[in-house]
Amino acid sequence: MPKIVYFGKKLSNKEEYNKIAGLYQQGDDYSGILNAAYTASGSQNLVEPAMAVVHADGNTSLDLHYVSHEAKMLENNVFLTTVLLKDPVYPFEVTLNYKVYANEDVVEQWTNIKHNEKKAVRLDKYASANLYLKANGFWLKQYHGDWAREMQPEESKLTHGYRVLDSKLGTRAHLYQPPTFMISLNAPAEEDHGEVLYGSMEWSGNFRIDLELDPLNNLRIIAGVNNHASAYELKPNTNFTTPAFLFTFSSLGKGDASRKLQNWARNYRILEGNGSRLTLLNNWEATFFNFDKQKLARLLSDTKKLGVDLFLLDDGWFGKKYPRNSDNAALGDWQENKKKLPNGISSLVKEADARGVKFGIWLEPEMVSPKSELYEKHPDWIIKQPKRPEKLYRNQLVLDLSNPKVQDFVYKIVDGLLTKNPKLAYIKWDCNAVIYNAYSSHLSNQTHLYLEYVKGLYQVLEKIRAKYPQVPMMLCSGGGGRVDYAALKYFTEFWPSDNTDPLERIFIQWEYSYFFPSIATSNHVTDWGRQNLKFKTDVAMMGKLGFDIDMAKLDEKELKFCQQTVTAYNEIKDIVWHGDQYRLSDPWQRDVASIMYISADKSSGVVFNYLVNNRYEKGSKEPIKLKGLDAKKQYKLSEINLYPDTKSNINAETVYSGEFLMTIGFNPKVNSNRKSVVLKIEEVK
Repeated sequence: MPKIVYFGKKLSNKEEYNKIAGLYQQGDDYSGILNAAYTASGSQNLVEPAMAVVHADGNTSLDLHYVSHEAKMLENNVFLTTVLLKDPVYPFEVTLNYKVYANEDVVEQWTNIKHNEKKAVRLDKYASANLYLKANGFWLKQYHGDWAREMQPEESKLTHGYRVLDSKLGTRAHLYQPPTFMISLNAPAEEDHGEVLYGSMEWSGNFRIDLELDPLNNLRIIAGVNNHASAYELKPNTNFTTPAFLFTFSSLGKGDASRKLQNWARNYRILEGNGSRLTLLNNWEATFFNFDKQKLARLLSDTKKLGVDLFLLDDGWFGKKYPRNSDNAALGDWQENKKKLPNGISSLVKEADARGVKFGIWLEPEMVSPKSELYEKHPDWIIKQPKRPEKLYRNQLVLDLSNPKVQDFVYKIVDGLLTKNPKLAYIKWDCNAVIYNAYSSHLSNQTHLYLEYVKGLYQVLEKIRAKYPQVPMMLCSGGGGRVDYAALKYFTEFWPSDNTDPLERIFIQWEYSYFFPSIATSNHVTDWGRQNLKFKTDVAMMGKLGFDIDMAKLDEKELKFCQQTVTAYNEIKDIVWHGDQYRLSDPWQRDVASIMYISADKSSGVVFNYLVNNRYEKGSKEPIKLKGLDAKKQYKLSEINLYPDTKSNINAETVYSGEFLMTIGFNPKVNSNRKSVVLKIEEVK
């Protein structure tokens, strides 16, 4: 069977890879199976399998042997290697796929499974990837969370045995455990030092990542769909394709690994990853469900006055028989509430256009309220056990997207809005419930539900994007309950958390930045938190800027400042969205968080600095070393986004060499009186 003989730093001479295998001493049968590229259950394998099956005759063994391989270039920089494995006894085959993005050092791995047995074969486990690492120790950085507490990090040394990272929530699957993690080799990786692997499942449903440190101190990583309650009956001559597992490796620390992944995401995955984004004003915290035509007209005027691109109408605009005046009704009934909007959405789109701003809208098309016309008309469209009481999550149930009729219904919600309103410029797609009492009246085999739901979701999104390829859409799931690179294929950005307290957001956005680029991260200025307005805007600028505040409550100076913020942001947003990101000062370890973006030609940049420890006399006591500059170039640093009638104590005329700023550093002078400082970097020519 194929084996993994090396995983580590890329060799400059690829011919020398052929020399590696002969350098390792062969052990017994047990050690020989450990580095298999894809382990199967029931034959020679004694460790956790990547695949387990029950053949048509009831046999549970599988033995995969190498048959052939093929390597080809798909496009410039992108290569695909396929490895065909077959069982010598049963007509059963597995193809391993390795898609390599050479410049970014990113790999996507998945499997194709097929058989020609007389009856269906049951797949009890069907992982996408099976990696094998050798080192003198391994450290796992994983994440946990909940609503408003996304991306909480934990790092520990892996001990012998077995660790599982997984989700069983069905939808909103990443709420408690995101599908992203890091593995450091030999010692915990630092920002600019150490060997580290980043891994992530490209799957918006239940996932499972097995980490097994064997008795010979080798680490095996098996990643794929969670097989919990999801055995799959594979019919003869039917191809089953697993979702991809994404990984990258760096011998230069976590920062280098994250820049590789961010570059890959912008170039190959996130919709319009190298394009632009719309700044916006959202009405949610200004009105919640309580709005009408007059309030929205005022908010449209505020959007223009503020200077942002778009007004986003959030929850509460729909429902006929059961108006959406709270969160306990109307999901599924996507007709305009004529009492709130007598002239419908179309009139708002036209009014926004007349004012020179764009218009966007909130949807939660995967869910249904028990108090809705849809629930009354189509109870068979809802995921719920027929003999058990309904279990609601946030007063709602989940529609059965394994059903093609439900897929068509969800598609028509979006298509209808965009067809009727061609100038509708933005959609916020929400998903707030998990799956309780999993049961589909459409499916004959209930163990297929968790898979078919996600596949149905992707089919809907694929159809939307085929007709509307460029309409910006935000991926939201009660915050960060669904953030993965399979979903982000269809979205321009994601909502990291409903927690918009800027102090909390610094930590949440910091951790997301290891895996996702800033252009995909939506950050809003809201009333959450005790920090001042400048601190809030400075934090929100570290991504895609939006506002969710009642502009009518701002005084003249506050309004002027927000307008200046939009102007300042427009001057630096291209660097934030497309520049290389460097984390300078870790908020988990120091009093000041500092993060930097630099343009590709190293001529301009921006540094965000925030006080995260407000105790007495805390702040930036010493210079913070910058990164990513050209050592030979000369630079000036100036403070931007200053509050009206305040002056900076940063001398904007002093010239520094790139070498000086990276070796000695620069003190942004953050303290209890200057809790956030944004510095613009400009090359002096």
